[in-house]
Amino acid sequence: MEARDFEQLAAQTLQCLTELTGQQADVLRERIARSTSLRDCIAIIEERGSKLRCCPHCQGTRLYRHGVFYGLQRYRCRECTRSFNALTNTPLAFIRLREKWLPFLQCMLGSMTVRDAADAIGIHRNTSFRWRHRFLAMAKEDRPKPLQGIVEADETYLLESQKGSRHLTRPARRRGGAASRRGISRELDCILVARDRMRQTCDFVTGRGRVTAAQLKACLPPVLSLHALLVTDGATAYAAFAEAAGIRHRALNIQAGDRGNDVIHIQGVNGYHSRFKVWLLRFHGVASRYLPNYLGWRHELEERQIATPQLLLKAALLPRGS
Repeated sequence: MEARDFEQLAAQTLQCLTELTGQQADVLRERIARSTSLRDCIAIIEERGSKLRCCPHCQGTRLYRHGVFYGLQRYRCRECTRSFNALTNTPLAFIRLREKWLPFLQCMLGSMTVRDAADAIGIHRNTSFRWRHRFLAMAKEDRPKPLQGIVEADETYLLESQKGSRHLTRPARRRGGAASRRGISRELDCILVARDRMRQTCDFVTGRGRVTAAQLKACLPPVLSLHALLVTDGATAYAAFAEAAGIRHRALNIQAGDRGNDVIHIQGVNGYHSRFKVWLLRFHGVASRYLPNYLGWRHELEERQIATPQLLLKAALLPRGS
């Protein structure tokens, strides 16, 4: 639009706005915000589409544009003849109401509960729950590799939860119940966190009960630099893993009062544990099967310091480094 035409339109619009009632002004404001949100959302999705180089169905590379459907560019593969768009074969495929995606992600940036987010943007609570885990399904894999220098590693534990399950594998507990046995048992989920001095963090849900050397072998080698120094507490599993993997290791006997020094310590990873557990309290319990999603959510907020819903949507859609 030319500048002159825009000025005329703005003058006419301003004159009309003065005649609106308060309720009409609120409706107009909501519709403008919805239109802007939808445009921004589609632009971010199409940014991912512009990076597509192969068919998500057959991995063929002979693609061509094939019309627009619900605002999204569609493509067709010459090899398998199937069509697709930027969301095909992603957790966000077939989710409707795209004009509400960014307002919903703003609720996630505020760490709102399922019901509060549903009330804020006008969707059903079941939709709010489903959207939360769809948006986190790709972002939960966004972790830095490798961790370098001094890398702290330690585990923390949460009571196993089957919240939301229709078929429990154990007797039901009262809300906020406690384990039947003291100490670390098979009733607790183990969360392993590794963190270097650049505050890059990787996390894993290793299973139930105490962490083992086999679980450490499955989790840590892919994310550790060859020259990293692993600093842990005195748990025997870390020593056995480090010796078998040929990784430099320093163990601190916390129970004997050995907390290291200004350089060698595990205070960084323990602080991360504490912040994660305090943040988790607002959700009044998290099902064990969704723990990786919540770890990914916390990582996006704290480590990547995502501040806008647009950036959070990009994190949910685009591979790290894009």
